[in-house]
Amino acid sequence: MKRLVVIAIGVLIIGHVHRHAYQAAAQGKQAPTAGWTTLFDGKNLAAFNMIGDANWQLADGIVQANKGNGFLVTKGSYTDFELKAEFWVDDDANSGIFIRCENPQQITAMNAYEVNIFDKRPDPSYGTGAIVDVAKPLVALKAGGKWNTYEITARGSHMVVVLNGTKTVDVQHSGHSRGAVGLQYGAGTVNFRNVQIRQL
Repeated sequence: MKRLVVIAIGVLIIGHVHRHAYQAAAQGKQAPTAGWTTLFDGKNLAAFNMIGDANWQLADGIVQANKGNGFLVTKGSYTDFELKAEFWVDDDANSGIFIRCENPQQITAMNAYEVNIFDKRPDPSYGTGAIVDVAKPLVALKAGGKWNTYEITARGSHMVVVLNGTKTVDVQHSGHSRGAVGLQYGAGTVNFRNVQIRQL
């Protein structure tokens, strides 16, 4: 009987060790690979300046806003890069990720590229997945009510946007060459997490 108890305990210990090893390996896969810089890891907003009056708040590894109007703007400026960001918005949200923002104090779709998050945009041709006034989405997708991932690549005049693994933009445009990254709050409920950038 004692021998069976010892064997059972041994099996439990081995299973516990293997489970933790698996969890550590899984976490390792989520960690940034070489060259990636974490802009937002859920703990603080040290990499950003707040512009406008949006009520950004940290909670449970995310940053959320549901009132006001404004941006979280990176303190750094970028030319060629890959950007990854996860976001959750409700159906009525108006948000976006602005890249190469030439004036980080006053961001518009005229002095930056606006990668849109706006399922109910009155003119749907530049809704979620588009770069406003530059490139309509190749595929019409909705983002409301779930976590999504944007992967944005800007290399010279070539820009590619991928939403949840589906390419929505592949365009050449030479309007803006360098600037900050801005996470927008315009309406509804908007959440961001796991924002990373890699300069090319």
